[in-house]
Amino acid sequence: MRDVAIVGASMTRFGVRDGWVMDLLAEAGGDCIADTGIGPDDIEHLYVSNMASGEFEGQTGVPNALAHDLGAIPAYTQRVDQTSSSGAAGIYAAWQSVASGASDLTLLVGGEKMTHRTTGQATDVIASLTHPAEYKHGVTLPSFAGLTARHYLDRYDAPREALGHVAVKNHRNGVDNPNAQFRKEITLETALSSPMVADPLRLYDFCPVTDGAAALAMVPAEHAHSYADTFARVTGIAGATDTHVVHERADPTHMGAVAESGREAFGMSGHDHADVDVVELHDMFTILELMQLEALGFEEPGEAWEAAMDGRTARDGELPVNTSGGLKSKGHPLGASGVAQVVEVYGQLLDEAGDRQVDADVGLTCNVGGFGNCVITTVMEASA
Repeated sequence: MRDVAIVGASMTRFGVRDGWVMDLLAEAGGDCIADTGIGPDDIEHLYVSNMASGEFEGQTGVPNALAHDLGAIPAYTQRVDQTSSSGAAGIYAAWQSVASGASDLTLLVGGEKMTHRTTGQATDVIASLTHPAEYKHGVTLPSFAGLTARHYLDRYDAPREALGHVAVKNHRNGVDNPNAQFRKEITLETALSSPMVADPLRLYDFCPVTDGAAALAMVPAEHAHSYADTFARVTGIAGATDTHVVHERADPTHMGAVAESGREAFGMSGHDHADVDVVELHDMFTILELMQLEALGFEEPGEAWEAAMDGRTARDGELPVNTSGGLKSKGHPLGASGVAQVVEVYGQLLDEAGDRQVDADVGLTCNVGGFGNCVITTVMEASA
C-alpha cells in the first residue's frame, strides 16, 4: 500500500443555498481542482459522497453528471453512501483507490441539498437510516440522543450545563469560519433556555439542516511535491460498524464503532493520543462530542463533560475540538460533513485556518453514521 497525501481541499459556504446538489458539488469540485492546479482530465477516479439526493431532490446519477460538469472525462466514477458518515466513507474509498495503486489522482466531492424540505420532511429522510424494527415505532435520531443524554447525565452525575458548554464553544468557533452556517456566539443561558426537543436536549443541542459541499484531492505521497509545497498525509484511517438496533448495545453510552475505528486508525498511523493537536468530531448532537472523546480514548468514560466545562476542548485548550464550529455551527449537509472535517484539519495542519488557527502537526477526524452505527476515523499529519 502506498502512502497517500491530500494536496488540495475546498468547501462551499454551508447553510441555505440556492441551486441543487449538482450545483454545490460542481462548486466544491471546481474549487478543489483550481486549488490543486490540475486539469480536470488528470482525474483518474472521482468519488461522490452523498446520502440522499434521490430522496431529497429526485436526483440520481450524480457522480456521472459531476464528471461531465467538471470535464473529468473519462474518470471512473462512484457514489458513496454510508448515511451520515458518507463523507468519511468517501474519504476511505478515495484513500483506498490511491493507496492500492488503482489511481494516481483521485478527487472526492461530498455534498447534500436539504433545506428546500421542511424540518419534518428532512428528519423523516434521515430517520429512514434507523432499523425497521425501530423506525416503525417512530423512533428518530433526536429521540435516541435524548434518551442517551439522560442516561449519561444520570449515570455520571454530570450537570446539564456540560452539554450547553459544548454548544457555546462550537458556536464561538463558528464565528471565525467564513463558511459556517451559523456565525454567531450564544450564551450558556441561551443554550439552556432554548425550546425542548428531546428531553434533556434542547434546540441548541442539535445541528441544523444544511446545504453544502466539500472536496479533497488525493495523490501518492511520493508525487505530492509535484502538486504542492506543503501537504498533509493520511497516516491512519479505519472504519467500523456497531449494532444497527441501538437498544441491543450493552452500554448505550459507549460508542463501540468509534472505539474500534479509533484503535485501528491510531495503530496504523503510529501516533498516540498525546500526538494529536486538533480534533474534528461528529457533534450532530452535543452529547455525541462527549461520547466520541471517551470512545476514542482522549477522556476516561464519564469524564468528557468535565473537559467541556473546564475549557480543555476550547480552541486555546489542551485539545482543541471542532475548531470549524463542528456540525453544530458549521452545519451538517450529510454527504459533505465528513469531507469538511478533513478540510478543516487539512487547513489547520498547513497553517491556513486563519482566525481559527491552532498549533497543529497531527489531527484526527471522526465521522459517525446514524447513532454510532458506522464510523470512520482518520489521522493526518503535516508534511513538507
